[in-house]
Amino acid sequence: MKKEQVINEYREYKGSGIKPADYEDFWERALKELDSQSLSYELEKVDIPSKIADFYNLYFTGVNGARIRCQYIRPKHIEGKVPGMLMFHGYHSDSGDFGDKLSWVTEGNAVLAMDCRGQGGESEDNTTVKGATLKGLIIRGVEEGPESLYYRSVFLDTAHAARILMSMDEVDENAISVQGASQGGALSLVCAALEPRIKKVVAQYPFLSDYRKMFELDINSSAYEELAYWFRFRDPMHEREEEILQTLEYIDIQHLVPRIKAEVKWAIGLEDGICPPVTQFAVYNQISSPKEMIIFPEYGHEYLPKLGDKVRGFLLNHE
Repeated sequence: MKKEQVINEYREYKGSGIKPADYEDFWERALKELDSQSLSYELEKVDIPSKIADFYNLYFTGVNGARIRCQYIRPKHIEGKVPGMLMFHGYHSDSGDFGDKLSWVTEGNAVLAMDCRGQGGESEDNTTVKGATLKGLIIRGVEEGPESLYYRSVFLDTAHAARILMSMDEVDENAISVQGASQGGALSLVCAALEPRIKKVVAQYPFLSDYRKMFELDINSSAYEELAYWFRFRDPMHEREEEILQTLEYIDIQHLVPRIKAEVKWAIGLEDGICPPVTQFAVYNQISSPKEMIIFPEYGHEYLPKLGDKVRGFLLNHE
């Protein structure tokens, strides 16, 4: 009953966002900037015992000169070309252990997992901005305008990583999948939006959506609390509210996902208080490519049992 009620309530909801008039031009300019970035990379062998895989740190130079670190894991024995898989991690975190990806490598995939700039991993955040930078990364650069937003650079990093993976001699550029949860779920969708050659996406309760709706909800108990923090200390009377919210529209994923051509599997917990379901439906309902929502009525922003088994075949089938 709860499942049907939520679906019926949000079936037509497409977000509270106000898409900027120059939004498409903004991202086309960003992609042209990315086109000027080299696809060269540095591989550093990592000594982890394995009979089936080789492990590497992969470094590339992202927009604005930041050094971005990824994990790259590939089968020891490759004949021809193999499918490629991109992975993105949750907010504040990193790519985890190399060994976490071995099950995908045993199935013949080459896996690239990117550390987001300035978070838990090794990737650099060399963004220099005025105004508040404490408490969170959504607000980083917001006072200077959309070109300075932290997530503009991270969004471009995802597409850059995808292009590098597709350029590798051993990787089949026509068999690329991407997956992640929370921030990683959002970045998986963004990556597929900015790199249309990606074929499959698994996004688990994505972050970074419908900022205006979050202000109507209990923002202080969610992943978006840094927005309330910014207003509390930088604009306590909300005199710049519309300006700031309009700037954030440029990194609201609800406006990017209509570009996706990949097939999408979307996992959602209806008790999610971190990334509330309404903010997720705002994005899901704007995806026009083949898609499926996998619903967990009693679960929130947490481990979703049996999800991995359910989507495994989807990610492995490249026919």
